[in-house]
Amino acid sequence: MRIEEEYKKTGYFWLLEKEENKIPGVLSINDGGKIELEIIGHFSDGADLLNNDDGLSRIIGHVEKDGLITLDDCFYIKKNISFGGISKSSIRANTVFSGAHWGKDEIATFNAFSFSVDCLDEWVGISGINVDSDWIAGTASISYSPPEEKVFFLDNGMKLEICFAYTLPGFPNITEAKIAQRAYFRLVSEELRELSEFRTVAFKITNLMCFAIDEVVTLQNVSATSSEKQRCVDNNQYPIPISIYYQSIPYSEKKPKKDRHSMLFNFGVIATNTQQVLNNWLNAYEYLYPALNLYFSTKTGAQKYLEGKFLALAQGLETYHRRISRETLMKPEFFDAMIAEILSGCPEEHVEWLQGRLKHGNEINLGKRLKRIIEPFKNHLGTSGERSKMLRTIVDTRNYLTHYNEELKKGSAKGKDLWVLCEKMESMFNLHFLKVIGFTEKEINRVIKNSFSLRQKLQAS
Repeated sequence: MRIEEEYKKTGYFWLLEKEENKIPGVLSINDGGKIELEIIGHFSDGADLLNNDDGLSRIIGHVEKDGLITLDDCFYIKKNISFGGISKSSIRANTVFSGAHWGKDEIATFNAFSFSVDCLDEWVGISGINVDSDWIAGTASISYSPPEEKVFFLDNGMKLEICFAYTLPGFPNITEAKIAQRAYFRLVSEELRELSEFRTVAFKITNLMCFAIDEVVTLQNVSATSSEKQRCVDNNQYPIPISIYYQSIPYSEKKPKKDRHSMLFNFGVIATNTQQVLNNWLNAYEYLYPALNLYFSTKTGAQKYLEGKFLALAQGLETYHRRISRETLMKPEFFDAMIAEILSGCPEEHVEWLQGRLKHGNEINLGKRLKRIIEPFKNHLGTSGERSKMLRTIVDTRNYLTHYNEELKKGSAKGKDLWVLCEKMESMFNLHFLKVIGFTEKEINRVIKNSFSLRQKLQAS
């Protein structure tokens, strides 16, 4: 989670069953979402001082400016015990809810969950700001009309909305008049849902934005509302806006800067079928999660070395094909009959060993899987000879980096050649992900034509 402004606030904190014991402390949330509470002393007393299980799962607090807050899933990272002096203790929390509190065993549930990601305004590309300039007369007029919200119905029963927040000029306007607009996502559910459900969908949508924007983008500005948490204003009930903080992935320390032309595709490209694209992507996690996880691990910096990135991409492509294809070397019934015949002639003491060796014998190898993967897009990956050489090198390099067999070392890639293979494999993922979310062959060719970064990967040499 991106925290653009330093969050460091003083306040009083207490356990729900010990409200009379309020302890001063400082709550800090760093960029990335790591939450730490430093208090004077500790929440334990008497026999509990040396107990590692302090029942800190939930802490309530009241901090400057934000007021009431709830810290969830808490535990000590440092507990100092001082006899006669001042001691400080540090507590880590997994989640902070700013604006409300819940009972000790009460589950926090919500109806709506709002969030943004880096470069979302550029990706959406919709503005309600209109500027009329008359250069001859030296005049200009600026008007603003809030764009209509975009609403999409998800297969999980939620709605996803693209909304627009804005601020208008204040008064008096003597030297400056400023209109600011910000796009954000809002997940809406008629029934109350736990935070984890919203977080899971937000994580998947953030990854979709990473793919579309072709950059690691980070979740930010998270807030939620619940029908169970309302305030009365002028005899009317309104949901309390609750800001939420937690460590989310993916995360990049450096905030990216991207214009619409440097993205893989923008909202305008999918404007007519956004709902289907969203559902295709979210549903793909049901069967492609391992492959998606391996691909994004290479984008977020989890793989520190080129060899690690290559292995993750190779394993990811192999896993991807396993999930979309049931192709085998021979028909299962023929294979099972052959195995039975082989085992019938095997000495009993070696049957278990031989079964283990033959268990996966009907699976096609990595080379064939890669050939099937590139088949729909082979025209973008060089000549037949170039493709064959690339696939052979990928297989030899994967086998060498997995087993370090000296016989494979000569045929494996390293240095620039290894980097080129990574670019090619990443482009294979990109093309197939476009296919997964519903892009037609014609639309994929248009993306290749318009995306400089994808063309670079395909043409790397």
